[in-house]
Amino acid sequence: MYKIGWFSTGRGQGSLNLLHAIVAAIKNGRIKADMGFVFCSREQGDAEGSDRYIKQVRDYGLPLFCFSSKRFKPDLRRQGIQDPAALARWRRDYDREVMQQLGAPDVSITVLAGYMLVLGPEMCASYDMVNLHPAAPTGPAGTWQEVIWQLIGQRAHESGNMMHLVIEELDKGPPITYGTFPIRGGAFDMLWADMEENLRHKTLQEIAREQGEQQPLFAKIRQEGARREIPLVVQTVKAFADGKIYLKDRHIIADGKPLAGPYCLNDDIERELAQ
Repeated sequence: MYKIGWFSTGRGQGSLNLLHAIVAAIKNGRIKADMGFVFCSREQGDAEGSDRYIKQVRDYGLPLFCFSSKRFKPDLRRQGIQDPAALARWRRDYDREVMQQLGAPDVSITVLAGYMLVLGPEMCASYDMVNLHPAAPTGPAGTWQEVIWQLIGQRAHESGNMMHLVIEELDKGPPITYGTFPIRGGAFDMLWADMEENLRHKTLQEIAREQGEQQPLFAKIRQEGARREIPLVVQTVKAFADGKIYLKDRHIIADGKPLAGPYCLNDDIERELAQ
């Protein structure tokens, strides 16, 4: 049976939703895999959100490993705020402790799902890990908020999400799977027209500062992107478990052949949304 690993900090409802979606897909047979382990970078008592997450993992009966990043060498981590070398040492030491706990887990792929730490080179070299990024492979870098404002500034016609291979450089790993969606046409056109009118009087930076995430065009792009995040994660894990894709020497193999680019899951994602 195909096995997956799962890393999370378990901070909020988004992490719980991702976990629930994967567990449900495994239980109902849509994903033919087992959860090999769940790792949480917080322990009981660290925060209310992660306490709920830990309880949910235990209620599911999944193998759980917890190791608090908040409690691990706090002096060195504080030093790392001003000293990149100190932060690199803290990250290396923390990752080594995590790998010692996990040992050599019998999993084929590990998913980062709300994991709030940057992984060091030793951890990246030890496991094949994939992470969700709220932009298409050719889209902007940054947080989902930064991505959306850049898309608006570029007058873009589409957005998307991707799963990429985790490397030590944050969000720089090669894309593995992705989905895209249009941000023109339908309800979007009126929102773009309103944005263009606003831009006649204010800069995009001023609009972002004054309206923030409540700005209608921004909110609509975020809504459509967020709707597709869980389907992308589920369909990515399913594609791996079904053998449609796999990693060999960190290259994507599909139907026995190396892919020149990431694997498109648009049809699967939209079909899941329609259901």
